[in-house]
Amino acid sequence: MGKTSQLSGLYKLTPQERLNMVKDFAELTEEEAKTLATTGALRMEDANRMVENVVGAMPVPLGVAVNFLINGKDYLIPMAIEEPSVIAAASNAARMARQTGGFTATSTEPIMRGQIQVVGVPDPHGARITLLKAKEEILKEANACDPVLVSLGGGAKDLEVRVLNTIVGPMVVVELLVDCRDVMGANAVNTMAEAVAPSIERLTGGRVYLRIISNLADRRLARARVLISKDAVGGEDVVNGIVQAYAFAAADPYRCATHNKGVMNGITAVILATGNDTRAIEAGAHAYAARTGRYQPITTWEKNKEGNLVGAIELPMAVGTVGGLTRNHPVARINLKILGVKSSREFGEVLAAVGLAQNFAALRALAAEGIQRGHMSLHARNIAAQVGATGDLIDVVAARMVAERAIRVDRAKQILDELLKEKGK
Repeated sequence: MGKTSQLSGLYKLTPQERLNMVKDFAELTEEEAKTLATTGALRMEDANRMVENVVGAMPVPLGVAVNFLINGKDYLIPMAIEEPSVIAAASNAARMARQTGGFTATSTEPIMRGQIQVVGVPDPHGARITLLKAKEEILKEANACDPVLVSLGGGAKDLEVRVLNTIVGPMVVVELLVDCRDVMGANAVNTMAEAVAPSIERLTGGRVYLRIISNLADRRLARARVLISKDAVGGEDVVNGIVQAYAFAAADPYRCATHNKGVMNGITAVILATGNDTRAIEAGAHAYAARTGRYQPITTWEKNKEGNLVGAIELPMAVGTVGGLTRNHPVARINLKILGVKSSREFGEVLAAVGLAQNFAALRALAAEGIQRGHMSLHARNIAAQVGATGDLIDVVAARMVAERAIRVDRAKQILDELLKEKGK
């Protein structure tokens, strides 16, 4: 029997028992498992090479979402996040999706866009034609910067040129379309953009200012789809509630911002766990949501003729499985091993499925029971610890607050004081 991500009752186990199960699934070495168990695994000397003015490192809780079946393959999903209930919600959503075959996902080629801004061009539209005629020369010059990427089938593949009318006058924007293969691509694309800038100045008679990658990676998309039966969801009323919630987000940007935040709860947690660029992914997703000039959901939800729920997602996914922090951070390397993806495209497809699952879980909670119920237990434990409860007292204080539906610092302190008084402390 092959590996399965159906690890039921994982939440009932101790952290060490959970780690042992993940170790077996991902075939981690003893050293890798030990690194995960050491929550401050990033050494000071390593951190000092990553960013400036280092004074330490800040660990974030790392968990795994279970039950994910994507394109017929089982995945454990490492997620680094401080928010309660996200990992449990994703796991529960994946369990429901699994009953009807899990998620199907696809992706486009890993094309990123490098932008070169040219100003002061005497004849902007004429310069556009000149640049397009010189496309092969410019692409050749760009590809000379990264022979390794080219040898792997990547590199600059095409050139686009636009004339923009701006508040400071017209400018020409030259865009390199670069196949980045399994790297995120920022370094490669920026290097290429800088390399071709002198030639572009010569060809246009203008001056180049910006030479940088765009995080609106609309040529590097990941898509996922899921069908969840009405019985798994909780009945047709819940299905209707989810569709109504989606309609609300599609009509109102205030709701839509929170709708899309629910998608990114899952995606960003995996991005952080694997050492990818959370800011780039967030920026790309929200820019894509507004690409029509109106901010829209990055998922869709509808009811099919059988009354079951059908969801889909499409968003930019500029992620890498090699290079950058994925290579330098010991825990990021291990998390990629746990995930088991073989390419940046497969990684993007997994992320799309995670985002769709997370969005479904949030909408179901809203439609069926209200969002707070799912947060209550873990939030109550955090509050109990905040007021000084330790050991078993954390669970006792938390359970009483949940039962009273009064999860507040003042009530936690009252309950703790009562318990300590009863114990004579």
